[in-house]
Amino acid sequence: MPEIAENAAAPTDRQALLNELRWKKFPVLDDGFVCLVDIMGEDSSIVQAARVSYGEGTKKGSDDRTLIRYLLRHRHTTPFEMVELKFLVRVPMDCWRQWIRHRTANVNEYSTRYSIAIDSTQTTPADEWRTQSQTNRQGSEEMLPADVGEKLTAAERELQELTRRVYQDRLDLGVAREQARKDLPLSTYTEAYWKVDLHNLLHFLALRMDSHAQLEIREYSAAIGRKIVQPLLPMVWEAFEDYRLHASGLSRLEIGCIQRLMQHAAANGRVPPLSTEDFLAVQDPSWRELTRSRERDECLAKLQELGLVTR
Repeated sequence: MPEIAENAAAPTDRQALLNELRWKKFPVLDDGFVCLVDIMGEDSSIVQAARVSYGEGTKKGSDDRTLIRYLLRHRHTTPFEMVELKFLVRVPMDCWRQWIRHRTANVNEYSTRYSIAIDSTQTTPADEWRTQSQTNRQGSEEMLPADVGEKLTAAERELQELTRRVYQDRLDLGVAREQARKDLPLSTYTEAYWKVDLHNLLHFLALRMDSHAQLEIREYSAAIGRKIVQPLLPMVWEAFEDYRLHASGLSRLEIGCIQRLMQHAAANGRVPPLSTEDFLAVQDPSWRELTRSRERDECLAKLQELGLVTR
């Protein structure tokens, strides 16, 4: 029989947690949700797969934690595929378009060919309309003034009510569901079962919890990560936060910048933090002739976060 690792949750405790989380709908946006349908595996499943132990188990919970951290830190991801999670999600169609691009999952979505579309659309509060980012074509920036937002929200409500009325009129006149749906807005909610292994789920969360991701999908990924994954897989979540979510990698060019920056500081008898001008003086030669360079900006942001360059 496998030995129970020290500090591991007793089976009854884990079962109680599973019973609490299964089918519990965590609200997202105004009418969306995520909920856990089922899970196969736990932290120890990853350890067993990595050691090919066939159930022999480990004697110390600290050993499991150390190994999980090593695997994630060094990107040995196959053992994480031994854990699978199935979710039920309700999400606006525009957000779902981004979600479904992660093609490493099994999906079964609510069909508006067979069923009447869900009578719910995501609405935007007057104080949540965002301006287009000037530095990121696919992102947003600041909030619009509330008076402008009120007009936008009123127009949004009018449009959504009109499209739903047109859709319902078509159905009442006998139009096929597959055709009647074609003018429904992307704000219409859809539902889907989404089953994914832990390796690909962590990849999804790393991308969609990032500050550059769209706000709406960030809220969904945060709910999945913090409300479901974290309590069920605490060792994995700790390592994920340390090595993926709150970590920052350095490219060869960025390492070169740091080396030259330190040499520049030493030659002038100075210590960090240095100025942006100092950074520009030692930037990679391939960036020098560019008026704008996202790679240069990203490098500068990393050095500022590390305290090597002033903000």
